[in-house]
Amino acid sequence: MDRLSDIGTIKALLARHGFSFSKSLGQNFLVNPTVCPRMAQLCGADEETGVLEIGPGLGVLTTELCKKAKKVVAVELDRRLLPVLKETLAEYDNVKVINGDVLKLDLAGLLAEEFAGMKVAVCANLPYYITSPILMLLLESRLPVTSITVMVQKEAAERICAKPATRAAGAISLAVAYYASPKVLFEVSRGSFLPAPHVDSAVISLAVRGQPPVQVNDERRLFAVIKAAFGQRRKTILNAVSAGLPVPKDLLLPAIEAAGLAPNARAEQLTLEQFAALANAL
Repeated sequence: MDRLSDIGTIKALLARHGFSFSKSLGQNFLVNPTVCPRMAQLCGADEETGVLEIGPGLGVLTTELCKKAKKVVAVELDRRLLPVLKETLAEYDNVKVINGDVLKLDLAGLLAEEFAGMKVAVCANLPYYITSPILMLLLESRLPVTSITVMVQKEAAERICAKPATRAAGAISLAVAYYASPKVLFEVSRGSFLPAPHVDSAVISLAVRGQPPVQVNDERRLFAVIKAAFGQRRKTILNAVSAGLPVPKDLLLPAIEAAGLAPNARAEQLTLEQFAALANAL
């Protein structure tokens, strides 16, 4: 179906299906015709690639992915959109729409069943309210995915892609850096959506690593240390980690020193390698 980015076409389509927007599901549909073709191009979809899309909405991005990828599997939570997608994707025979919650699906099983023998990429316009849970699920599950290309809130994009040991970094910056190499691809203004959100967006790319850049004895301990350190980021790592884990300061201090760190350092000053050293020392 053409002109899915045209406001008139969208309104007529929604009216035909008696559809109304859901604020609780963070539904904002793209009306900028340049964004989705660019995302489909940059995600690396080609005739040998299977693409997992999360939250296809009206199918604007889905149609662009279908033009490039060998196969597209789109997971949509809102059952009301299924008849809409059936209409908008009718001309494509390389797409499958699954009604479900991506946070509850067996993604490893789904990818194995739907994309056997293919490279796999993820490409999606993610709802802002569950950006972090979805990204961390994709990364922590260690799915056979080469890249993750997603549109998120601009502020979230900057935090996700911030380099460790900078003021912009947060716990998710370190967690993402452990699993992938992230970068901001381009920004998308709030006026590109219907209805228009109150914030701008950005498209980011996460090149999934084959191996983490640091070696740790216990990944859960590493992420617990990072979470504790950034949980009270204004405090020193001695105070923040001691309170967040919790670990008595008289036990934590020798570990900090063994890792070669200053007790009065703060989370935003530490590299991923330094956090790994601290986690291993504990």
